[in-house]
Amino acid sequence: MTADPSPLAREIAACRLCAEGFGATATAHAPRPVVWFRPGARVLIAGQAPGARVHEIGRPFADPSGDRLRAWLGITEAGFYDLDRVAVVPMAFCFPGYDAKGSDLPPPRRCAETWRTRVMESLPGVQVTFLIGGHAQAWHLGRAVTKGGVTATVASWRDHAPRAFPLPHPSWRNTAWLRRNPWFEAELLPVARARLREVLDGN
Repeated sequence: MTADPSPLAREIAACRLCAEGFGATATAHAPRPVVWFRPGARVLIAGQAPGARVHEIGRPFADPSGDRLRAWLGITEAGFYDLDRVAVVPMAFCFPGYDAKGSDLPPPRRCAETWRTRVMESLPGVQVTFLIGGHAQAWHLGRAVTKGGVTATVASWRDHAPRAFPLPHPSWRNTAWLRRNPWFEAELLPVARARLREVLDGN
């Protein structure tokens, strides 16, 4: 599903490169790219891949993880889905599916290899990027920078601000991580919220 009529967005929305692979997963689902960007965006949300609920709805972060992410960033739902200002570009546009144990599969590398450079080139006005999870952090910051893992990368957020802010995934599975790392909410998030507001206000 796409909320943008540009040729690139339509091309991504029609992508079926992973159809055979998705059909072989435990979910045996068909591709459904969730495309949410326009060239004028000032803010980039770089995530991992749609989950099952987003796959069904066709809108990014339309789930409890999205509610937590919006609370972290201090942005309303209307502001988050404002395509003229906010782009949501995951490392894979489709739900990767579950394995036989019911665990999330990683985003297929083929998706980023096929589309990501072109999408980034179509977003020249991005002023701040929020990097959610290890896959997005490695692609945007480089594997040498992120080799210590998500916690170490997020802890070094000052090295990348105000241009980029690495974040853990806002999944409920990371609630224990938040308790172990209170500096994230106390130190990183106030700066990230202020930067987001600055960019959205056009300063």
